Amino acid sequence: MNTAPGTGLIPDVSSVSACRLRAQGLHVGYDDRTVIADLDIAIPDAQITTIIGPNGCGKSTLLRALSRLLPPRAGTVYLDGDDINRMRPKTVARTLGLLPQNPVAPEGLTVADLVIRGRHPHQRWYQQATAADEAAVAWALEQTETADLADRPIDALSGGQRQRVWIALTLAQETDLLLLDEPTTYLDLAHSVEILDLVHTLRTEHGKTVVMVLHDLNLAARYSDSLFVMRAGQLVAHGRPDEVITAELLDHAFGLQAHVMADPVAGGPMIIPLGSRLPRIQRA
Repeated sequence: MNTAPGTGLIPDVSSVSACRLRAQGLHVGYDDRTVIADLDIAIPDAQITTIIGPNGCGKSTLLRALSRLLPPRAGTVYLDGDDINRMRPKTVARTLGLLPQNPVAPEGLTVADLVIRGRHPHQRWYQQATAADEAAVAWALEQTETADLADRPIDALSGGQRQRVWIALTLAQETDLLLLDEPTTYLDLAHSVEILDLVHTLRTEHGKTVVMVLHDLNLAARYSDSLFVMRAGQLVAHGRPDEVITAELLDHAFGLQAHVMADPVAGGPMIIPLGSRLPRIQRA
């Protein structure tokens, strides 16, 4: 097997055409800065896939490109075989749901008012909520355990409650594909585990395909079926967590010196940080 230095694995795109969401030759950036260049990726169906990598490596940029929020400068993102940037926005929104980083709701909006907005892709502009819309919202609130919060303002919720409500909005779209950008941001460990338990349920009980960006490597290893590792806008490894997470990979991708051992609960890899070989200025 050919390998990128220090990783032990490189992306294998031999089956790229079989996946519902994929990209080929992707070039993405902002203004005059290129963030991702000539990247190929195929998201495994009906799995939890997590994109990991150091700050600034292009994880969120990749998610924005995969969700049609950021048009590529070159290359193509395919959704069910079609160029996603040539598809109608409503068609995409009926298939793919996105939870962006740090979403913001209008002031004074209640939980129910926010979650019903997830039904917009299924409605005509002149149409009021139907019984199907109300059923989808009720299901989304039930799945996220937020039904008792329906009449409360978003501003009055805790961080964990707010994240669940935003996920409820995404679920109300009734899409098979979910893209979650840092769903555990600003949450303590207990609330992070609650959110990831919910994501796991969506995959195991409802067959959702989930793509996440996470910073916590141990949580990523425990909750993911597959990992994609990025460094400087490139994929340097992908595979099952037990294939990907090695001391060599962590050193190569993150500049992190660590011991990798078996998780005594989940059985996958668990990372014990030992220190960083990066200069202090690079860690800031």
